[in-house]
Amino acid sequence: MNRRLIQMFLIVIALVIAVPGPLVWAHDAPQRIEITAQRFKFDPGEITLKKGQPVVLVIKSADVAHGLRIRELKVDVKIKAGSSTEVQFTPQTAGDFVGHCTVFCGSGHSSMMLKFHVVD
Repeated sequence: MNRRLIQMFLIVIALVIAVPGPLVWAHDAPQRIEITAQRFKFDPGEITLKKGQPVVLVIKSADVAHGLRIRELKVDVKIKAGSSTEVQFTPQTAGDFVGHCTVFCGSGHSSMMLKFHVVD
């Protein structure tokens, strides 16, 4: 009886090690997207994201201070001049959303935007 219990235990351990469970599959690594903010544009200017997939935006300012706010995606971040910052979120709604620069960066500031397309 003791030998049978040990064999069953070893089989269970082997299965746990050999077959990744749903916990491993359920957590996708975040999609990492690099964005450059520069008077008076974001590069790239359009980004497509997948609904439910975690995203990390790495936003770098190439010149002066900038900001990025996408209200519907609950993103609001400031980027200091010449530095970068990261923001992580998971889009929950499909659709098209527009992010705007929130730090006045000069005469073209009002036209500085970034488009997000969230698909199913």
